[in-house]
Amino acid sequence: MTHILLVEDDPAIAMSLKVTCKREGWQITWLDNASNVLPFLRNLHNSAEAQDLSAIILDVGLPDGDGLSLCQQIRHTPDINGLKDIPIIFLTARSDEVDRILGLEMGGDDYCAKPFSPRELVARLKAIWRREQLLSQQSTNHTAADNTVNENSSSNMSGQALTFECQSGIWHYQPLNYSLMWQEQKLELSNTERKILLTLLKAPNQVFSREQLLGAVSDYPDHRLARTIDSHIKSIRKQLATVDASIDVIHTHRGLGYALCPA
Repeated sequence: MTHILLVEDDPAIAMSLKVTCKREGWQITWLDNASNVLPFLRNLHNSAEAQDLSAIILDVGLPDGDGLSLCQQIRHTPDINGLKDIPIIFLTARSDEVDRILGLEMGGDDYCAKPFSPRELVARLKAIWRREQLLSQQSTNHTAADNTVNENSSSNMSGQALTFECQSGIWHYQPLNYSLMWQEQKLELSNTERKILLTLLKAPNQVFSREQLLGAVSDYPDHRLARTIDSHIKSIRKQLATVDASIDVIHTHRGLGYALCPA
């Protein structure tokens, strides 16, 4: 059963979302403060129901903590590592663009600004899952488009993997657990960062604009938020540098966007 974790301190909003989610046939767990979230996820991580958790709906303004900081903890706490790629949607009363960009940079996948329609939130959740499923299908069925990338699929006990042999080295992607490895080292990327890098890997000779990359990772791209791609690229480069700082994997085309090196 699809399981949603809702972290929201407003009972009226929580009840409305619980009713909507139950109509979809989803199980929903409601927590009204930040302090209970990590203990709940630790317990869940060690249980058989961990694989059922499909998303976290996280209020930015909580009475005992900051939802943005909590998101970072979820993404980077070692003992819940198996849940770090769970999609996170922020609920926020803040309408400022900087706050929305910050939420995405902190590891969020999407946001809903209050007041919002519960049906819109459900649609956004389904859109995230649809992208994940499409990405997995594309990775599994993808074939080489040119001589720059040689792509070979192989099967193992955890599912069908994908290998990219590029000038920057060898990349492995496992769709079932969303694990992306470069030069035999696993990259610690957020959902958005992983999708951006896979988009570039799938079309190594293409220069992607910020708007195109934003559209590849969101069904609700907003041109005002396109600049957040720069922050994600910076974060990706920082992670790649921990593996091999001598290789410039992503090239910036001024006024155009980004591509793999060489484009």
